[in-house]
Amino acid sequence: MIVVTGATGNVGRPLIETLAAAGEQVRAVSRQAVAGAQSYPADMSQPETLKPALDGAEAAFLMTPPDFLANGDFGAVVDVVRAAGVQRVVLLSSQGVGTKRHPSALEDAVTESGLDWTILRPGNFSSNAFQWAESVRTRRVVEAPYGDVGLPAVDPADIAAVAAVALREPGHGGNIYTLTGPEAIGPRQMAAAIAKAIGEPVQFVELTHDEARARMLGYMPEPVVDATLGVLGTPSAAEQAVNPDVERILARPARPFTDWAARNAPAFA
Repeated sequence: MIVVTGATGNVGRPLIETLAAAGEQVRAVSRQAVAGAQSYPADMSQPETLKPALDGAEAAFLMTPPDFLANGDFGAVVDVVRAAGVQRVVLLSSQGVGTKRHPSALEDAVTESGLDWTILRPGNFSSNAFQWAESVRTRRVVEAPYGDVGLPAVDPADIAAVAAVALREPGHGGNIYTLTGPEAIGPRQMAAAIAKAIGEPVQFVELTHDEARARMLGYMPEPVVDATLGVLGTPSAAEQAVNPDVERILARPARPFTDWAARNAPAFA
């Protein structure tokens, strides 16, 4: 039995599908019910609510919602996981931990737990482009800062595929994987890829740093906003580099942003 937290998210959904297709029994954990799966409502900020889902599970995929960073106790979550007898955990972390932009508290709780752990550090998600879906549908416009600064955006489906391998197969314990796409791409190029996917012109409008920050503060904690803008505007060499971990683990190339845009074109049409 494998438990997947964040089951309704951009990584959780394809992870559940991948595990189920491989014949695994999966329990989907989220604040809302998940159709087509053993669904367990729980809130990471209340770790005790995870107990029913964890009962009898061998492995767990752990991720936290954005608001957890401000109010949650991840050490308490790990304690509940360990007490339930779970042997293997895969943590969805962030490349920002490795580049010192984000705190390491979540990773520390896992690496110090005594469990068989694997940590995934994805960079910029291709699915972050969903933030433009409404403006593309209604105005055929993408608005973003730093239009020509490229990052190797990673497809959440690739993150899920790597997570599934780490959850199901031996040999990944104690490893930290940095997950990126196959090439750097900036917001202006992303807008062009979305335009091609929907067969309609899409205008790119570059926001200032302050304009972007004001918008992001509406749905993200301030420290996360500032760290994110730092990556988007002044990425380090490591943050712009393509990492081979996805291809090495999956034995196939990482999916480019153009593939993600084509699969998700209905959201922008």
